[in-house]
Amino acid sequence: MNTTLLLATDLSHECQAALVRALHLSQRSQSRLDILHVVDPYLPEHTLPALVHAIEEEIDRNLNALCAHHELTRPATEIHIVSGVPYAEIIREAYERSASMIVMGTHRKQGQPDLIGGTTLSRVMRRAPCPVVSIPHDGEPDWQDILVPVDFSLASRHTLKEVLTRFPNVRLTLLHAWDMPVAMELCEGTNYQHWRDLERQRLRQQLELETERLMSDLHARPDLELVLQQGDPSQVLLDRLRQQPPDLLALGSHIRVGIGRATDSLLERLLTETRGDLMLCRTW
Repeated sequence: MNTTLLLATDLSHECQAALVRALHLSQRSQSRLDILHVVDPYLPEHTLPALVHAIEEEIDRNLNALCAHHELTRPATEIHIVSGVPYAEIIREAYERSASMIVMGTHRKQGQPDLIGGTTLSRVMRRAPCPVVSIPHDGEPDWQDILVPVDFSLASRHTLKEVLTRFPNVRLTLLHAWDMPVAMELCEGTNYQHWRDLERQRLRQQLELETERLMSDLHARPDLELVLQQGDPSQVLLDRLRQQPPDLLALGSHIRVGIGRATDSLLERLLTETRGDLMLCRTW
């Protein structure tokens, strides 16, 4: 069955990296690449034909130049120019084309999460029917290291299935954060420390067994590492990304990302504080 990747572009410099990534993904999956550009709905109607023609020519030129530069075969493509509200048109096109993935460039507002919550990217991530990948900059042709935060729920299993189905030969790191609701006063005793060490060992054994079962269910045998870290899940993830940034961070929408609901939501922090590629998978 042929699949369709949808690239949403505003022709900015940031979207060049997204186009390169989309070309590589399209070649890897043998997918058609549909390219969408949304123009201002309030432009005078008589200016649209010339504008649409110029945009199509620019996108076509970029495609040919990038395919030649990266030695890629140009995939089957369709360039679509529409008028409307960008996030709404991207989501509508994804539904109508049964897109398997949306690829977008990231306009990073470093250290300013309040400027991220209302962006086209964040709105598409909240509402898209398929995984959405944000690309902040040029990277390696293929993702080699993928980090997936997991809690081993059904939703978490779905995210892992999405990743392993699309990228079966990657190095996969599963990050599980855990915490114990124990008063700080109790943490100083040697009995607590001994119990904590035993609890950590027991938890790791359980998670390793669950991971083995999950990989068996998915018929996957990736190069896999399970990382067990104590602490607040959001902070554990952010610290890991700063210290050992992966090629791609894959999140399920069941994770408490909270984008658009609070200025310090996890996904907004990820979009402003980390530099890697990010994929958000719709859970249900």
